Amino acid sequence: MVGEKIKFNGGKWTVPDNPSILFASGDGIGPEVSASAKMITDAAVSKSYAKSKRIEWIDIEIGEAAEKRYGNGITESAKKMLTEYRVLLKGPLTTPVGSGSRSFNVAIRMLLDLYANIRPVRYIKGIESPIKRPENVDMVIFRENTDDIYRGIEWRYDSKEAERLREILKRDFKVDLEADTGIGIKPISRMKTERITRMAMNYAITNRRRSITIMHKGNIMKYTEGAFREWAYGIAKSPEFADRVVIESEMTAGASVEGKILINDRIADNMMQQIITRPESYDVILAPNLDGDYISDEAGALIGNISVLGSANIGDTGGMFEAAHGSVPKYAGMDLANPMGMIKAAELMLTFMGWNDAADRISKAVDRAISDRTVTADIAKYMGVKPMGTKAFTQVIIDNINGVTNATPSSAP
Repeated sequence: MVGEKIKFNGGKWTVPDNPSILFASGDGIGPEVSASAKMITDAAVSKSYAKSKRIEWIDIEIGEAAEKRYGNGITESAKKMLTEYRVLLKGPLTTPVGSGSRSFNVAIRMLLDLYANIRPVRYIKGIESPIKRPENVDMVIFRENTDDIYRGIEWRYDSKEAERLREILKRDFKVDLEADTGIGIKPISRMKTERITRMAMNYAITNRRRSITIMHKGNIMKYTEGAFREWAYGIAKSPEFADRVVIESEMTAGASVEGKILINDRIADNMMQQIITRPESYDVILAPNLDGDYISDEAGALIGNISVLGSANIGDTGGMFEAAHGSVPKYAGMDLANPMGMIKAAELMLTFMGWNDAADRISKAVDRAISDRTVTADIAKYMGVKPMGTKAFTQVIIDNINGVTNATPSSAP
């Protein structure tokens, strides 16, 4: 069947009852976990809306398979499809380290201007965590997605470009770099900072969150991350939001934050330890690209398993939804991978589509699977139960969505 395209107006989604959504299976364990997420999404939509709503999936080839077949991980044909349909559920893609092609994930974010990476991190009861009070972990991280060093503006130490830049820096700016120095540029713009701050503010207001913490290393990188801090505060204090917030540094003794959002900031290295020692102090976190990458994975570790997290890449005219983890090629094709990250990504996609009943069914089905201790090997080893394979776990989630009773698994041998 042929579906209809999702439309965007001022950042708002207009979703037809039969939306066309792109589907990329990914690399490594991607085909297994993304197939699981797609099946579970279809089951939840069917259960919630019977025949009145349906997703029409359109397969798109991106990543290692496309690079081997066409010599390009994202072909011009794929780019055309991405810019035409603009919403993608995507399995994890492999990014080479040190050499080779640049990140396909970053390329898609830049192509569709998906400037906000949004990652909810909430403890799920039953998962073993390395901290004492994991139930206090309930954060939503807004990571700026299109600026910073992820722009890929860099040159090898022995390149002609790096040599020329070293000469310019020495001659014009009195900055003398060693001859074996590679050079990268870290751009952070006011416009990009302000728009993700605005998105984080609107999210916090709509979802009745308590606070927004601006994460930065502005004490050292004063004109990039320091500017990020200043510009973010500028939006929070603007007439658009001023009556909805309280600025921590401007609070007088006894000032109340009831009914308002507390806005504060923390130096990145200090914050990295504080989300471990007192995670209850952090609610919505707003960060530049690199800091956001670090804090997102650390927050995932607090709840015991990053493989249970999904993330949304959102712009004003599109969205890409993916697991928080990588492609883990050593487990590819072994029916061992935990698909929860992709399942949570699909749940986020349904939420942005406004199909909240289906999203809620997935969330409750996952919580029940963990409560029942019907889990994959990465979680089962901590519970002392027999692990389930990817396919069997997928069926458990579908059964939970449909209200089918499952037996509690036996203890591991």
